[in-house]
Amino acid sequence: MTTRSQAARSHNVRPSATDALTDRLGGLAFGGDYNPEQWTEEIWKQDDELMRTARVNLATVGVFSWALLEPEEGRYDFAWMDAHLDRLHANGIAVDLATPTASPPPWFSLAHPDALPVQMDGTRFTHGSRDTYCLAAPAYRSAARRIAGALAERYGDHPALALWHVHNEYVSMCWCDHAAAAFRLWLQARYESLDALNASWGTAFWSQRYGTWEEILPPRATQWHKNPGQALDFRRFWSDETLAAFREQRDAIRAVSDRPVTTNLMLPGYQTIDLWAFGREVDVVSIDHYPSAPGLDAAADTAFGADRARSFAGGAPWLLMEQGTNTVYASDRTLGKDPGEILRHSLGHIARGSEGALFFQWRQSRAGAEQWHSAMVPHAGPDSRIFREVTGTGEAVARLGELAGSTIHADVAVLHDSDAWWAMEADGLPSAELDYHGTLRRAHRALWDAGVTVDFAYPLQELDRYRLVVAPALFLLSDAAAANLRRYVEGGGTLLVQYACAYVDDRMQARLGGYPAQPLREALGIWVEEFRPLGHGELIQLSEGSHATAWSELLHTEGAETLAAYTHGMLDAGPALTRHRFGSGQGWYLSTRLEDADYSALVRQLLDEAGVTPDFPGLPAGVEAVTRHAPDGRSWQILINHGTHAVRLPNPAHDLLTDTIAHELTPGGCAVLRSP
Repeated sequence: MTTRSQAARSHNVRPSATDALTDRLGGLAFGGDYNPEQWTEEIWKQDDELMRTARVNLATVGVFSWALLEPEEGRYDFAWMDAHLDRLHANGIAVDLATPTASPPPWFSLAHPDALPVQMDGTRFTHGSRDTYCLAAPAYRSAARRIAGALAERYGDHPALALWHVHNEYVSMCWCDHAAAAFRLWLQARYESLDALNASWGTAFWSQRYGTWEEILPPRATQWHKNPGQALDFRRFWSDETLAAFREQRDAIRAVSDRPVTTNLMLPGYQTIDLWAFGREVDVVSIDHYPSAPGLDAAADTAFGADRARSFAGGAPWLLMEQGTNTVYASDRTLGKDPGEILRHSLGHIARGSEGALFFQWRQSRAGAEQWHSAMVPHAGPDSRIFREVTGTGEAVARLGELAGSTIHADVAVLHDSDAWWAMEADGLPSAELDYHGTLRRAHRALWDAGVTVDFAYPLQELDRYRLVVAPALFLLSDAAAANLRRYVEGGGTLLVQYACAYVDDRMQARLGGYPAQPLREALGIWVEEFRPLGHGELIQLSEGSHATAWSELLHTEGAETLAAYTHGMLDAGPALTRHRFGSGQGWYLSTRLEDADYSALVRQLLDEAGVTPDFPGLPAGVEAVTRHAPDGRSWQILINHGTHAVRLPNPAHDLLTDTIAHELTPGGCAVLRSP
């Protein structure tokens, strides 16, 4: 049988890393984190049998094993890892081998106390949890490169090895002296002179002008607001420092191993990193995803995470590295999932481009800090609802091998930019309700509710392939990005820009003469004279009957037509929602935060104006539908019924999950329909 990778090579096309992975697995991936060092030989034998039962074909090994792999500095013990990799290979299971650098062993922290992370307030953490390291500490970076290189030398061509997994969820930030020294070097490379830095940060305010590089520190805890330019640059620096740490391990592995390399990204705002930059550096984009609310909200959150992952991969297939079998993080408690949600959430990710579904973890820990984190084999053992659903999900994933390598087409994009996110978290903003990720999620949710598949895009990328672009939270926008959005509208695109957009440039300096940035003002046909946050809980009504909260603006039109006006206070009769026909396209501006139902109605109006229709028209609310397309013209529609009623399918088709012709979706049921 000719694999996709062989076919690609025969046409002189370099196969993607996900193609290589799924070729090796013989289909989509299914499995999760496996920590055999926590268990006995008797349990290992049970694991072998249960993994076969559940159709596991990929296990992530060694994520938190540094203390066992290197029990003292420079002395390695690989015998136990040798045995487990050989055992997994004999059982037909491939390995995603991790570098264990997210959790240094106690001996490292004792030998290098300066490498322990320091918080913004000066508190130095001690060993006793995970992520107790400073990425900027030379001793840590050296030790991380060393263990990564040693693992690559040992296992680089092991027959079980399918994927390298560098680190785990790069998350730790540090404000120590090592971080300060690295920050200063980064600043010198960026600005070249102190005059340029002082001008960018506006240090004439509050007597902050710097006379030497040594005077500059990270934005540590201080009396009141931190300098916003300094705070933004520190986030940029930390993202670059994190990426450099990843590259060092990746390159140490690549020197001796040809297997693809990934690191698991944690969405949406858990990591202070530029996810677009990481997407360009990994061979396979992989994410960990845990919903933050139950029910239909969890399904929408799954789509949000999956669409972002695919977008960071440049539209290529990607991999769901972690999810919970029975985990929904909801504020101060961890909720369980309803029956059927293990399959529905897994298919939600696969529908949007994941080449499989993996979990944390295989077997629920008996002891340790995450002993209550759900797993594929729970404390109750295999005779449990969870394991039965895991087995059913494994069987379903095993039937979907023909989807490997297929991709998703989207006519709509939501703009996401790390600089805009970090800018919106600056001290001293006019309202605490300027919530970057909440606003981003809200835009995506309205599109998801409308049955539309969504890409995320960054403001400087080519946007012409999208019929509709939504810019919900671009508080910071560079001149070049503003010009790019202007070109998009002029060329025929439909753009929705929302309130507080482009108030600052890429130096975090306010736009003078009104907002937003000038090139974008031309496309929108408006300018903002004054921002007017609304009071806590204040609700206003617009002229066409919609309701809004949180924010309002004194807006002037310069060619735009007013579609809705304010009806309160000094803004009475002033424009609130506008549309401007510019070039061949339309620029819409929404100057307030509409209530959910009204915002959804606006989004549907924009979809109609842009000529965007759902993937599967006619489905009721709560039924998700996404199409995956193969290069050879084949396609599959993944349907997920999150509702409690059966749904008749207008066009019955062959369902891969049941190997029958599907005529309806049962309550809570799923189907993967092969297009004729």
